[in-house]
Amino acid sequence: MNTQFDFLVIGGGIAGLSFALKAAEKGTVGIITKDNAKESNTSYAQGGIAGVWNEPDSIDKHIADTLDAGAGLNNKTIVEIVVREAKNRINELIEWGTEFDKNASGAYDLAKEGGHSDNRILHHKDITGKEIIRALFSAIQKHPNIKILQHHFAIDIITQHHLGIKITRKDSGDETYGAYVPNKKTKEINTVLAKNVIMATGGAGLAYKVTTNPLIATGDGIAMAYRAKAEVRDMEFVQFHPTSLHNPGSFPSFLVSEAVRGFGAVLKDQDGKEFMNKYDERGSLAPRDIVARSIDAEMKIHGVDFMYLDCTNLNMKKFKAHFPNIYTKCKSLGIDPAFDFIPVVPAAHYTCGGIVVDEHGQSSIKGLYAIGECACTGLHGANRLASNSLLEAIVFSHRAFLKASEIISEETIAVNVPQWDASGTEAPEEMVLITQSQREVQGIMSSYVGIVRSDLRLKRAIERLEILYREVEELYEKTTPSQKLCETRNLINIAYLIIKFASNRKESIGLHYSLDYSK
Repeated sequence: MNTQFDFLVIGGGIAGLSFALKAAEKGTVGIITKDNAKESNTSYAQGGIAGVWNEPDSIDKHIADTLDAGAGLNNKTIVEIVVREAKNRINELIEWGTEFDKNASGAYDLAKEGGHSDNRILHHKDITGKEIIRALFSAIQKHPNIKILQHHFAIDIITQHHLGIKITRKDSGDETYGAYVPNKKTKEINTVLAKNVIMATGGAGLAYKVTTNPLIATGDGIAMAYRAKAEVRDMEFVQFHPTSLHNPGSFPSFLVSEAVRGFGAVLKDQDGKEFMNKYDERGSLAPRDIVARSIDAEMKIHGVDFMYLDCTNLNMKKFKAHFPNIYTKCKSLGIDPAFDFIPVVPAAHYTCGGIVVDEHGQSSIKGLYAIGECACTGLHGANRLASNSLLEAIVFSHRAFLKASEIISEETIAVNVPQWDASGTEAPEEMVLITQSQREVQGIMSSYVGIVRSDLRLKRAIERLEILYREVEELYEKTTPSQKLCETRNLINIAYLIIKFASNRKESIGLHYSLDYSK
């Protein structure tokens, strides 16, 4: 079955939905979501969205903070573009119905997070992402040009490869025509054709055993683009959020927002002593890479599985109002933040690298745009500044829309694209084999390619991953594609890229810390 759109958006977070709303004024839009339409990395974002709103804050301060957090590996031109466009793009979210918290005087209640020199985080309590998705989805539902394909997933984007034309990574003429998309309920594999494909699939936290990401965050977009010979970069920079709630058996991990530390909470060790000042003069408000490494070091020093976040000195009435979701979650586990320290542990949180794009969100493949966490714009460098991710997503969704809509009238839907060939395949005999392979990937990455790495650990990781790769590819060749199998295949691709880029970087910088190149 063939389905056609002017714009095919793969992913339903802030980047994909905001793009779709704008693109629908220029043509037909299809949105593919693996789960229900509201399930995305965005929905789990607690802290908020960064943007210079008023004095004494300034554009220059936000630029400087972003460059500092990224250890100078950022693309300065991109940093300036994103920071300068912030207010206009955030105002669009507000126009679409997003409600950000205000103080008693009616001004926006701007929070402060690690690495920021001023209060510039707009938020909706501690469920900012859910509020943004609520507003965007409400607007999406009213638009007749948008069709949401819920409970669908993409196997691969369609390129010349599927037409029998060999393409290498060095070729410049690669282009995309759409994607092969199974319907999870009917099992039918649709050929979805489009003039442009917009990859907005989010990150790859599921490559690790402990992550704050939802179960759909399996790096699909990055893996699909890489297999299609798109340029990928900076995959070694995996951001671990310093403070996920330590709750063994829970998956994914519950995030305790960085904004809690911005509110005044302090990290402490098992003896109730502050320790962050040993590692950085900014203490508990140091950038995430420093805080995560420091917590990891203290856990190893003390031989324990977690550190503590102390909120007992805070105004609890204000704390409950500002972080109702976090407070309720803690209470449900018998932790009262007014009297008890909150046990926390770092968890895989954000993929700074991804599909390389230009200032318009265009990848190295014609017709393929990448926006949001799956893209590598150059904004983050070696480490993402807190709350810059939602900002990057809306800035680049806008810029991608401007570029894609500018040329849409000149483009055509491809013809003679073959249907997915499932001949010679059958349902997997044992799903446990696929599940176990995914767990093995997570084990390899968590053991050898985590917060602290070494050449020996990376060598061991790649050796073990190669075995898994061969096993899963063999299974893929003879098995009818399922979501679980495709996700496992994608995670192996992601793991390979992280290890490859980490092995090539012979220094410790930002989120990549190697014992062999420590300062």
